[in-house]
Amino acid sequence: MRRPTHGLLFLTLLTVAACERQEIATSPQPPLQPTGPLADFQTALDMSSVNPDPLSGGATTVFDSSAGAFGLPAPNLDATALAQHTRGDVAFDQDFVAAPGLPNSGLGPLFNNNSCSACHVGDGRGQPPAPGQPFTTMLFRASIPGSDAVGGPKPAGQFGGQLQLMAIPGFTAEASAQVFYVDSFGRFGDGTRYSLAVPHYSFAGNIGPLPGNLLTSPRVAPVNFGLGLLRAIPEATLNQLADPFDNNHDGISGRVNTVFEATIQRYVVGRFGWKANVGTLTQQTAGAYNGDMGVTTALFPAENCEGEFTGCARHAPEISSQTVDDVAFYTATLGVPARRNINDPTTQLGEAVFKAAGCGSCHTQTLTTGVLAGVPSVSNQRIHAYTDLLLHDMGAGLADNRPDFDANGREFRTPPLWGVGLIHTVNGHTTFLHDGRARNLEEAVLWHGGEGTNARERFKSFPANYRRALVAFLQSL
Repeated sequence: MRRPTHGLLFLTLLTVAACERQEIATSPQPPLQPTGPLADFQTALDMSSVNPDPLSGGATTVFDSSAGAFGLPAPNLDATALAQHTRGDVAFDQDFVAAPGLPNSGLGPLFNNNSCSACHVGDGRGQPPAPGQPFTTMLFRASIPGSDAVGGPKPAGQFGGQLQLMAIPGFTAEASAQVFYVDSFGRFGDGTRYSLAVPHYSFAGNIGPLPGNLLTSPRVAPVNFGLGLLRAIPEATLNQLADPFDNNHDGISGRVNTVFEATIQRYVVGRFGWKANVGTLTQQTAGAYNGDMGVTTALFPAENCEGEFTGCARHAPEISSQTVDDVAFYTATLGVPARRNINDPTTQLGEAVFKAAGCGSCHTQTLTTGVLAGVPSVSNQRIHAYTDLLLHDMGAGLADNRPDFDANGREFRTPPLWGVGLIHTVNGHTTFLHDGRARNLEEAVLWHGGEGTNARERFKSFPANYRRALVAFLQSL
């Protein structure tokens, strides 16, 4: 899916923004009064805490709810920044090929996809494959027990740190993978039945036997927008949000993940990836080129198959450092979609239910960014990302049992919730969580375990109108 050309972006943006702001200016309807048998929970509902602010990304917010909503530049970019954003946009969409000598050569020899946008379709979320289809917007991290020289996951021998499931002609993909699902059933407190799809993965080594102690982690491609804002949140803020020993006794013990940052050769707080295992967008970008596409850079000059095949020997970088910087800047300066339906009474009730259930203990509603050098558009912004960027124990049901720096096998980073209501519009599906096992937002809540158990059990005990309201709130983000 290609984004609209930049020549039409601002006309579209201004038109949609005018309509949206007119809607926001109308008098809000009175909030829907809570109903249902949970008198104690009703008492805890605080309708005065409802936040009607549509500016999820502060001044980077875009008023667009179309299929192109995730791929628009932040509206507060100056001409110089917009030019770099546009260069990054072009590079992000570039399809790499294996044929040498072409401007876009360098694919592989081993890879998972041939461009950034092929995984992040419309700058949105990936999903698990349909039965019998390849894993095109989803990948598998790989390691064996232990740590590497900088404290990260230990590579799985010749298979490295990621399984490449595709190869150019003349080479063999490292492995093949399959997934099937088994239904698990449960009931809400009112007796309504639900089911969850439990994934089961299997792998086969194509270049040799897989290690018997292989650890894998399935990960769908996340959305791209808002990443610069998340990068700009001060480390001090994240450390203040962390409560590793649960000193406030609320059952939530978020932790920062301290990771090695190759671009500056020191340890930083991780922010990106499903386990907060990457600290900067430059490393995230260069790492994706190398691991996902087999494209080398000055930061990662070795092919991801080095040592496996003779054709994987060291050579000159296949893309420039400027291209890496442009793509990183592009992902840092994408606009964040505005909230929608903020005056709807069901949405307002759902927000109050979300907070009273305790979901906000991890999905922190509002944060303020600091100054991000070179990216003034994301600096000093009040944002509503609904994340603390911390690691939380999500229980045995979601565990991948694969450590990643300080993250253990049951911990994942709290994913931002902004934009979740537009995933179907942009990407044509409603699969959520790190491996897309949740088929809708309700299932995503039901999969929460560990530190999310109390919130999940409250959700299960709600009457149906509360459950519908909470989902309506999430769909407004």
